[in-house]
Amino acid sequence: MTKNNNHIRQIEECVAFLQERLPFIPPLVIQLGTGLGDLAGQVQPALILPYNEIPNFPSSTVSSHQGNLIVGHLHGVPVIILQGRFHCYEGYSSKEVAFPIRVLSLLGVKTLILTNAAGGLNPAFAPGSIMIFRDHLNLLGDNPLRGPNVEAWGPRFPDFSVPYDPELTRIALESATVCGLDKVVTGVYACIPGPSLETPAETRWLRGCGADAVGMSSIPEIIVARHAGMEVLGLSVISNVNDPDKMQPIILEEIIAAAEAVKPQLERLIIEIIRRRYAEN
Repeated sequence: MTKNNNHIRQIEECVAFLQERLPFIPPLVIQLGTGLGDLAGQVQPALILPYNEIPNFPSSTVSSHQGNLIVGHLHGVPVIILQGRFHCYEGYSSKEVAFPIRVLSLLGVKTLILTNAAGGLNPAFAPGSIMIFRDHLNLLGDNPLRGPNVEAWGPRFPDFSVPYDPELTRIALESATVCGLDKVVTGVYACIPGPSLETPAETRWLRGCGADAVGMSSIPEIIVARHAGMEVLGLSVISNVNDPDKMQPIILEEIIAAAEAVKPQLERLIIEIIRRRYAEN
């Protein structure tokens, strides 16, 4: 069996497993990143599945990612929460990183809201800001759509002229105003492989490429979601802003602490976004 056929089989097995167990299929999945997993505590759960109990799901090796799939209602809206994610720096391919999103797209989930913690590159940004993705740079050196295309899953050459849903972006900006959040910005997110953090020269180069923030996650999931025709909204907590001419050490524990500090604002923003998005439909 070829590697691609094995991947298809694993996806199909996982879809069949979840079809039998999920009490309902929500329209929305929210993927929670580094230090941001506590939103799941506000969900009225109908089902909680640890990742290690789901066939063919990767296992998260990062301590700040709990690793649960939760189905339930968040302030009355049916949702799936992915409490934690996977990264290429853990040794996974981008296809494996995006595995949960591919499965959920085939189950009929239509919208992805994705969160992460990122380092700021734009000198106009302040630590503790929330950046709404306007565009992205995939610098992983890998793409989850590499290899034979499954036409039933999406087109061979998906269009990325509008990678992030304009209506969700509008709702996110309006929601920030409603919530009284004054540190919400839009920008371009760059994804690097990691796990080593950026050097001063790399920071300067990324700025020159037009990136406003940099991280090590999210892009494989976004590419697969868009390939599948899902609406996507990306949200980054800007944990720090580094000047390439005066670089300061970047410490993971400080990134997690910064994400934790902004978590209440991000949770309020997400709740208002989904309230407005689904109240309007």
